[in-house]
Amino acid sequence: MGGTPVARQDKPAGTPDQREVNRQQVVAVIRGAGQIARIDIARETGVSPATVTAITSELISAGLVEEVAPEEDRETSGRGRPRVALRVRGAAHLVAGVKVSFRTLSLVLIDFDGTTLAEHEATLSEPQVSPDALIAEIRSALDEITAKIGRTTADISGLGVGLPGTIDALEGFVHWSPSITERNICLRDRLEKALPMAVFLDNDANLVAKAEQLFGEARGVSDFIVITIEQGVGMGIVIDGKVYRGTRGCGAEFGHTKVHLDGALCRCGQRGCLEAYVSDYALLREADVSLPSNANASRSERLEALFVAAREGNHTAHTILNRASRMFALGLANIVNIFDPKLIILSGERMSRDFLYSDEVIAAMRDEVVQVDAPPPEVRIHKWGDSMWAKGAAAYAMEGVTALAVRRLAIHA
Repeated sequence: MGGTPVARQDKPAGTPDQREVNRQQVVAVIRGAGQIARIDIARETGVSPATVTAITSELISAGLVEEVAPEEDRETSGRGRPRVALRVRGAAHLVAGVKVSFRTLSLVLIDFDGTTLAEHEATLSEPQVSPDALIAEIRSALDEITAKIGRTTADISGLGVGLPGTIDALEGFVHWSPSITERNICLRDRLEKALPMAVFLDNDANLVAKAEQLFGEARGVSDFIVITIEQGVGMGIVIDGKVYRGTRGCGAEFGHTKVHLDGALCRCGQRGCLEAYVSDYALLREADVSLPSNANASRSERLEALFVAAREGNHTAHTILNRASRMFALGLANIVNIFDPKLIILSGERMSRDFLYSDEVIAAMRDEVVQVDAPPPEVRIHKWGDSMWAKGAAAYAMEGVTALAVRRLAIHA
């Protein structure tokens, strides 16, 4: 397994031409279908059968796609000519995804058709580390996860990295992240200097949206929003099937929308952000002052103590969570009023607690939404761990590796 490494310098200047777009579209359709005949690719893409035949011949020659007879045709191959289908060649490339979270790196390895090959979790020494320390930790974790399948980091074609914070995905630039000690750095370039692979960087909530679209609750939905609540608050927006990032690459900072003028201090440095009221650190900031606590307890233990106290009727604990719920409902209503999405998915570790998505909170959101003669957006809850965030990062990298591989075909055509 493993194809020729793809490098960012293979990418020609300018926008891709129509043939390049068609190649990428054909690969995406084949990958999404699992296996599919050429005539069905033409039907799905709107590309002419002759063009599909030419493109798939190029993709087969490049080792990105392979022919396969569908199972039903193998069983009846004695009656007429079998209908040959195509599938993405899983061995063409090895792709990794990593989710950077509070003191943790979560990694996944997938092959070129999206099959998960290995998962791994590593612990960071601090909740916030220097860029060089983060790169060293990622490199070490990649060595460990590839060893699980008898491979090395040199076999990886592309790496997707999901970070909390304000990220310009197009430039691979980190304006600010709670996981990194420095601001305004081109982390992608640093990673590519340290690692033998192309790197694709994005806000972690965008990658959750990508994972939901490919593997989760949003399969088949073209317009939806994912909101994540953990140590921070994030949002991924998908419009017409594509992640929306804004003109600066950082257009979905739901956690930093303002819900209180001159309000609580947010870790971004501003005041009144939604995150400063509903995130883990915001809840603990209030609980540590207002409730008795064990100074030696971990963050998760202190959060659990807050939830238990609220369930047992502690007035102060209930007040802390109730205010967070009301702020969250207000923020959700603002999102609905702006975007009017078909679906909202609430995702992340905090979804294991119902104070943010109870019937009362959803009802409060709907009360604040502009009333029209139509039902409000559906709200779904998806509780999943960091491995799925990492899989979203890997899927993002797989798209990037595909684009670079296809562009290499254009260069050598």
